[in-house]
Amino acid sequence: MSNTSGRSKKNYVINLVIRMIFRTMLVLPYRMRVRSMGWIMARILSPLAGYNTRIRANLELVAPELTKDEIARICYEVPNNAGRTLIEIYSGDQFIARVKDIPLDGDGAQALMDAHENKRPVILVTGHFGNYDVPRAALIARGYRVGAIYMPMSNAYFNDHYEAAISHIGTPLFPRGRKGLTRMIKFLRSGGMTGFLVDQHMKDGADLDFFGQTAITATSAAELAIKYNAILVPIYGIRNENRLDFTIQVDAPIPHTNPLEMTQALNDSLEKLVRQHMGQWFWIHRRWKPRASEASDKA
Repeated sequence: MSNTSGRSKKNYVINLVIRMIFRTMLVLPYRMRVRSMGWIMARILSPLAGYNTRIRANLELVAPELTKDEIARICYEVPNNAGRTLIEIYSGDQFIARVKDIPLDGDGAQALMDAHENKRPVILVTGHFGNYDVPRAALIARGYRVGAIYMPMSNAYFNDHYEAAISHIGTPLFPRGRKGLTRMIKFLRSGGMTGFLVDQHMKDGADLDFFGQTAITATSAAELAIKYNAILVPIYGIRNENRLDFTIQVDAPIPHTNPLEMTQALNDSLEKLVRQHMGQWFWIHRRWKPRASEASDKA
């Protein structure tokens, strides 16, 4: 068994365990499945993987005003939301049926509908917040042409079935890289909508602000919006209080200025929402990593 390209023995075993959990969960009724997967992720998998430690470190960096009780609550809610999101995505048609009729709320809803009617290119930008695939699933169910850029998982075994799951919700999907970018540009120029996730550390990104700290952020969504005259729209699937249903919030399109200013506006949009729902953002990410050159200088 090869140890390259994410197909190591370790990745094989990890994926085997994950698949067993998913298959067990998918036998359960939808509501029980989602609640159970959230609990398993929060109470078992997250502590074992050390995610709680990373969540605490991120919160101590950018939100030192939080109390111990607030941090403990967020340390439960974050993996709980992540577990729910994963099993929802893997629930396929049941997930789509649950979200397809959610109304579009927010200052950008009409602009998005107008762009669809006029076949104007749209770049939809969201983050690892709530369930990030809710807007895509709902828009595709309405007949919108929505594609998405995605980063293939480092565990190739897991990526195989994850890609199949997100493809079931809708296509096209464009893996990051030259080939995916070429296909995505062709789709965008034809009047399609393409989804981006803006909240991951990208080594070639710009030094922008997120929660008062420098967060290296890709500016590609803004650059493409300018180049292809696409509207740049922040959009989110916010998990409601019952943790099973969602609100789709569409913020007003970001005005075309320059890539740095536009991308900072995207960061600000996401930060504002995260501050309202701290347990719904993926605090497990190493979002505030220094550049490789800075890290080596400190070593």
